[in-house]
Amino acid sequence: MRKLIEPTLIQPTFVTHLPKELVPLAKLSPDDPTTVEVFECCINGQEISPGYTEQNDPIAQRATLEHQAGGEQQKLDEDFLVALEHGMPPAGGIGIGIDRLCMMLLGQESIRDVILFPQLKPK
Repeated sequence: MRKLIEPTLIQPTFVTHLPKELVPLAKLSPDDPTTVEVFECCINGQEISPGYTEQNDPIAQRATLEHQAGGEQQKLDEDFLVALEHGMPPAGGIGIGIDRLCMMLLGQESIRDVILFPQLKPK
């Protein structure tokens, strides 16, 4: 997606319904179980803000996390899964990339040129 689609999106565009493997914490789309309820606002070929509805079905979430881990012995977030089992309400959110938005508005090529904490910039 980042390499193939985003560079072609010049006008503000919302990309929706990504493959479920890309966002393992998102809720499956009721219309197409191979995709998740996600949107990404892309401007000038760059993702500015992703957002999604979180999966709150404990069985589906456990299966997704186990599939993501593959055969490896990774510790699943059992506290999160227990919260889902006890009825964690639906949740969602959006994350606006302020640094990316500043890059776009100021015409900068590198995030280092707009970073909010200048002590992290190379001297």
